[in-house]
Amino acid sequence: MRLSRRLLIALTAASALALPRLFAADPAPAPSASRILAHTKILASDEFEGRAPASPGEDKTVAYLEREFRALGLAPGNPNGTFVQSVPLVGITSRVTTAFTVGDRTLTPEALTEGVTLSRRLAPRVAVNASELVFVGYGISAPEFGWDDYKGVDVRGKTVVMLINDPPVTDATGRLDPAVFGGNAMTYYGRWTYKYEIASAKGAAACLIVHETGPAGYPFAVAAANGGRENFDLRSPDANASRVAVEGWLALDFTRALFTAAGEDFAKLKAAAATREFKPVPLKARASFTVANQIRDVVSRNVVALLPGADPVRRAEFVIFTAHWDAFGRNPALAGDQILNGAADNAIAVAMLLELARAAVALPVAARPARSFLFLSPTAEEKGLLGSRYYVERPLYPLARTLAAINLEPIDANGAYGPTRDLEIVGQNPSTLDDLAAEVAREQGRVLRPDTEAAKGYYYRSDHFEFAKAGVPAFIARSGLDFIGRPADYGAKLREAYLLHDYHKVTDEVRPDWTMEGAAQNTAFLLALGLRVANSSAWPEWKPGTEFKARRDSMLKR
Repeated sequence: MRLSRRLLIALTAASALALPRLFAADPAPAPSASRILAHTKILASDEFEGRAPASPGEDKTVAYLEREFRALGLAPGNPNGTFVQSVPLVGITSRVTTAFTVGDRTLTPEALTEGVTLSRRLAPRVAVNASELVFVGYGISAPEFGWDDYKGVDVRGKTVVMLINDPPVTDATGRLDPAVFGGNAMTYYGRWTYKYEIASAKGAAACLIVHETGPAGYPFAVAAANGGRENFDLRSPDANASRVAVEGWLALDFTRALFTAAGEDFAKLKAAAATREFKPVPLKARASFTVANQIRDVVSRNVVALLPGADPVRRAEFVIFTAHWDAFGRNPALAGDQILNGAADNAIAVAMLLELARAAVALPVAARPARSFLFLSPTAEEKGLLGSRYYVERPLYPLARTLAAINLEPIDANGAYGPTRDLEIVGQNPSTLDDLAAEVAREQGRVLRPDTEAAKGYYYRSDHFEFAKAGVPAFIARSGLDFIGRPADYGAKLREAYLLHDYHKVTDEVRPDWTMEGAAQNTAFLLALGLRVANSSAWPEWKPGTEFKARRDSMLKR
């Protein structure tokens, strides 16, 4: 008896690939560009007030997502019978006075254009008085690379100044050495979050990162976006002991002027910092900070919905799809438009999450995923991946039974336009999910390209990374650059324009020429990837040498 194509595919999905996969497409309904656009318009409208955590915009957003998930027939994602996971946060609004004393001179960076500082300590007043200033290169301590920027210097009580990103270590040919800090690709050591963490662990009083647009991947205005505004953190009983008193950024031109005033050449010190022989350089300057903090406790919410797996045995195993719902709310300090609508970042991805869920629910019963799909829309991603970190610290379902976290965040607006021949992987191929993704892309007539901006470390900058840090294989891709029927440079120009003009700004709004055809195409790809994972007999694995592999191996041995 000859099986029909449809029946064979259904049997393949239902039996966890017991039969060979012979056909390219999973039997999923085509995602709708028009529905993605409609959701995006609603979520990014002024009515939702920029979707800030702990604001009326959060209430509207959470209610909308709950209503849509329920209408799709999905089950509540929280085992307590609700569609939300409460996330306790502390809101901190810092007013900071900063001054650098060099001999008889005082240099004060202009707030938000030359410097931005805040304190995450849960205290109404925080002060750092005449703290010695020390340049610590890239601020990295990485024994596996034989690297220590703190060697021989006790920075307790001092203010450390450091460079963004990883050191550009070269090999004998003068090229970036891939064996050290990933070569051209950023590692977690290059992220600002790591730099604050290590400075705190070393006992520094304050930590200031020198901003450079190229290595950071965004202009100084993005780093300064939260200056003077309410920031959030997870409430922690040891917050005051575990964090530097003051953290922040210095603009490049101000940094050069400060180093010159202190008798140092910034360019020479930066070059020296790219070598293992670098030693911290005390600067002939002192830093003082006076912080007034306004603190409030709030409860925000992750939104979670569940599509139970079709296989009773594997139903208790999970594939998680994530897309954070928050943006930056209102900024009353701005003249004119004050709402940061967050259309591309991240209303598009949330709309894709809803459409992916709709397509998954619409699968024929026999083609439903064997394992469960969990749709997670975290809060406070823009405040430091807080919602996803809270989920990982207090998972609703065991991480040891979570096969993968697939993030829908596009990081640019390209998906709002037409279809592309390609997608772009983010990161340096850390897990076998990347191999599955390349296979799915090929079956859909597309190409999965390597990360074109690996030096900017996008892999470490969104919700999937909290899962990766905990050991769960995690995947994120960017919209493609090779647009069908467009000039060769069309996609690159779109990406560049968005990052330069709209990223984390009030101009990130829905555009009249957005079609969401690319977003629908990417949704189909991500659903197919999720189905491949959910139905496979093999679990995704970190590749050898990946920094997250040991955590996963330990987790699965328990």
